Order: sequence, then structure tokens, then C-alpha cells
Amino acid sequence: MFIVSYELSGAAGETAVCGVGVLFLMWIIPYLFAVFHPIRYRVAFISALLMQSTGLIGESYILSTLTMEHTILRTSILRFIAFDGAGLVLLFVAWVLVRTLNDSNGRS
Repeated sequence: MFIVSYELSGAAGETAVCGVGVLFLMWIIPYLFAVFHPIRYRVAFISALLMQSTGLIGESYILSTLTMEHTILRTSILRFIAFDGAGLVLLFVAWVLVRTLNDSNGRS
């Protein structure tokens, strides 16, 4: 199913999609630490925020390079942009809340 969304086919397409799945598992690790304890794992939290920003910028660039003939591929990229955009907003709100909590507790 997913290989069609990326205009891929066969064993090469399946392998590429599986590789992206492994990348998602790798990328989630800083988020887990940030969710567990955002103050203690501040570097992981900031890393997650930067990773989310990089994803949004990169996906937007990829979209800008695709011609209109790639309707299915453009739709798939737009889903990633929407997901990462929403995630970035939520992470930024959480970052502001954590900073506010830190400041109110007198920590730097």
C-alpha cells in the first residue's frame, strides 16, 4: 500500500518503505526521553524540536520540487507536512510550558 504512495514498486519499493520505517523508529527515541521527563532530558527535547523543524522544512522543499503530474506523491508529502507541522506546533507549545515552569521554579 505505501509503496504506491511513493510511486515505487516491487522489492526495491518495499525495501525503501521498510527503510523509512526503521528511520522512524530511530527518530522517535529523543521524543521518548523528552516525553518522559522534558526538564531532565532538555537536550532530547530541544533535539526533537529541531528534528521536527528539519522534517517540515525538508518535506516542504521536496514538495516544491515535484511537478503537478505526481498527484499521489504530492498528496503523501502533504500528509507528512501536515503531521510534522502539527507536531512542531505541539512541541513548541510544550517547550514554552516547560520553560515557563522552569522559570517559575527558579531554575535555568
